[in-house]
Amino acid sequence: MARRAKEVRPDQPGWAIFLPKLVTCLKEGYGAGDLRRDTLAGLSVAIVALPLAMALAIASGTTPDRGLVTAVVAGFMISAFGGSRFQIGGPTGAFVVVVYSVIERHGVDGLILATAMAGILLTIFAFARLGTVIKFIPYPVVTGFTAGIALIIFSSQISELFGLGLTDVPGDFLAKWEAYAGAAAHWQPAAVAVSGATLAAILLARRYRPRWPAFLIAVALGTGITLGFDLPVETIGSRFGELPRMLPAPAMPEVTLARLVDLFPDALTIAFLAGIESLLSAVIADGLTGGRHRSNGELLGQGLANLTSAAFGGLPATGAIARTVTNIKSGGRTPVAGILHAVFLLVFMLLLAEVLVYVPLASLAAVLVIVAWNMSEIQHFARLLRAPRGDAMVLLVTFGLTVLADLTLAIEVGIVLAALLFMRRMSEVTEVEVGQEIMQRDVADAPGHPELPRHIQEELPAGVEVFQINGPFFFGVATRLQHVLDSLRKPPRVFIVRMRHVPMVDASGAHALGEFIDRCRKHGTEVLLTAVQPQPRRALLRMGFNRRRMVPNIDAALARAKDILAEGESGEVQASAGSSGPATSAHRHQKAAGPQG
Repeated sequence: MARRAKEVRPDQPGWAIFLPKLVTCLKEGYGAGDLRRDTLAGLSVAIVALPLAMALAIASGTTPDRGLVTAVVAGFMISAFGGSRFQIGGPTGAFVVVVYSVIERHGVDGLILATAMAGILLTIFAFARLGTVIKFIPYPVVTGFTAGIALIIFSSQISELFGLGLTDVPGDFLAKWEAYAGAAAHWQPAAVAVSGATLAAILLARRYRPRWPAFLIAVALGTGITLGFDLPVETIGSRFGELPRMLPAPAMPEVTLARLVDLFPDALTIAFLAGIESLLSAVIADGLTGGRHRSNGELLGQGLANLTSAAFGGLPATGAIARTVTNIKSGGRTPVAGILHAVFLLVFMLLLAEVLVYVPLASLAAVLVIVAWNMSEIQHFARLLRAPRGDAMVLLVTFGLTVLADLTLAIEVGIVLAALLFMRRMSEVTEVEVGQEIMQRDVADAPGHPELPRHIQEELPAGVEVFQINGPFFFGVATRLQHVLDSLRKPPRVFIVRMRHVPMVDASGAHALGEFIDRCRKHGTEVLLTAVQPQPRRALLRMGFNRRRMVPNIDAALARAKDILAEGESGEVQASAGSSGPATSAHRHQKAAGPQG
């Protein structure tokens, strides 16, 4: 086994975070044994990817050759320039809905331009080092739109599964099923036989021979049944004609500012899905192998792959989880396996074009039914339904919008709902405590502590009040200080705000704290902040807070408070000595204003 070089940390600064894993693997040493394992793995993955690439392209509303081109070109680029040892790239089920929608609204040229824009966005994401951030999309959102896509893929294959002969199936989910219901009487026994035989072959192969290429075996069986019995079943050739035997010449459609603006939302969706799925696949690969991918390098590889795929007229591409796992289980060691998978696919495309035209669409539809089932993750979906109510709501809303509305809208709404849910939960965690009970609890938490300050055993001085904030102080809880102040009958002379349990302050929290201090000053009340943590200290100082308000601990705060009380008493004695009657209006104004911080 080749010795592994030291992995580059994802957070390491400099160009090293973008270094392709292929370079790292070659530097470690690459021998004949590695090449043999990578060759066998690459061949195994290519056999799996061949029918899958064509099926996904057809389901996306385009021709099967575009799926093959994507698997060859993008698959090569993702392995050559990505940040994972084992990643296998190409067209995936997650893009079926998006691609179909873009082609329906903007044509194939619009899809190619949107794919190129997505490649540029992914490259920007990489250089902005968002690779470690994009992985934190909430799990209910990911599961919701993945399950929604699975249902849409399944729904799109009903016509081919049953041979309904529909040539113009509506894109809308409900309208699609209405069209199926209207054509149900025209189902073809031959198509059902071929799709049923293909499904059975896949399931049996997975059950009894899990290492065999189930998809290829099943599609070959369906093709053999169709040709052997001369069944009247639609094939790739009868619908799309001949397949090309070579890659197309690079070209790009016309680019205008209006088209770029119009296609930007679709490009953003493609980039988002490509980033999410590729990093998820890389994380799964790391879990299976004990490796460590470079997330920003992976995003850069995905960006270059989508730009190249668009140049050759291909589809959006990303890391494919099932094919990546197949690569690992087949013994793949380095990105060379992914490169060879692309080379083998190109060889299949050049040599088998005349044979592939006889593949029945019913068999490819059966393959996509299995893909949809795998994508649905029905066990995880059901488990999330038993999760806390908020998470279940995010899951169902994302799923419903994916199926009935639009994938982009589903992602946006799902993320916003998840963020609101998170903020609500964080606001429930953060609390503001008031008064002597804070001091008493400190004593109870550390009974008999030899270094416990003596003043904690005593009552707070008259005119001093203590607050304690526990948890992040952000905009979701920014108004709590005002509520606490409103609940007091008479403002004290000194407020001590203990912040030792505040790990983070955002701009809204700092603004609320500033308003609280200003309001206290109007009542002649001084505010002291104790044990301010590093991030809150930096945030408060940048927003203009007086450094003198921040004291290291409660001891220093109480000492300062006693000085302020003493100064106040001295001022009142002097004022009363200079006047035998009621205070003048000028004196009342000075007393109300209090000392300025």
